[in-house]
Amino acid sequence: MNFPPHLLIPLACAFLYVLGALTVKRAGAFGVGVWRTSFVANWIMFAAFVPFWFWRGGQLHPLADYGQPAVTGLCFLGGQALLFLALSKGDVSVTTPVMGTKVILVALFSSLLRVGDVPLQWWLGAGLSAAAVVLLHLGEESKHRRVGLTVALAALSAASFGLGDVLMQKWVPAWGAGSYFPPMFLLVALYSLAFVPFFAAPLRALDPAAWRWIVAGGLLMALNNAGIVITLGIWGGATAVNIVYSVRGLVSVVLVWAIGHWFANAERHLAPGVLRSRLVGAALMIGAVVLVLV
Repeated sequence: MNFPPHLLIPLACAFLYVLGALTVKRAGAFGVGVWRTSFVANWIMFAAFVPFWFWRGGQLHPLADYGQPAVTGLCFLGGQALLFLALSKGDVSVTTPVMGTKVILVALFSSLLRVGDVPLQWWLGAGLSAAAVVLLHLGEESKHRRVGLTVALAALSAASFGLGDVLMQKWVPAWGAGSYFPPMFLLVALYSLAFVPFFAAPLRALDPAAWRWIVAGGLLMALNNAGIVITLGIWGGATAVNIVYSVRGLVSVVLVWAIGHWFANAERHLAPGVLRSRLVGAALMIGAVVLVLV
């Protein structure tokens, strides 16, 4: 069994993602809204990547060359907005495991775009992760918690993020990570200006308590996303990275049960059968990770 050390990064990101999702969900209770949350998170992400430009020796390119970062930036923006919509409509313990379907989409996009090899066991692992989603529908309370809409939004988010991951694996090596990611996230931040007309109220109208949650959530999501894109940019292997990252499905159910009350999250009070079904479904994703290690 061989576990490349760089895959510890997406494993750590699985925990960062769940903490970020719980924090963003908590910010929503203050009426922040999806569009203001996305706007703040994207500008935090850009600020986080400015030092990376210098650390990795990034170079400036002619303006006409920035089409590739612009495309992957749109994929990222769409994935993030859909993710925040899913979190606003449903439960963290549903949204996060459904995001595990990203692994099968990454494998599919990798095959279609001829980006690296996708071994048979990775296909099996991706399918195992996706099949676990069925268990999220089990339980007598699920139908009352907009599971269908949450699953649809999270699946679309996974597709957008997945396409972006594969395109980054395809394009970043020619640029270098330090030259690619800072302008990409600058573009993501600029794209976010399109959200301003949809704000429920100006940012200055936010309650100070809301700012604490939205900034904390943005920072956690920035660290999570930075870890994933840096891993893809330096080592590649989008399918393997996303299969390991899918552990967040299991982590989400465990953390919601263990510390969800710290974030005023009520999911731990679901019927025991509902959480057990979600836990079993998420645990299947661990089998997918094992297939990557073989």
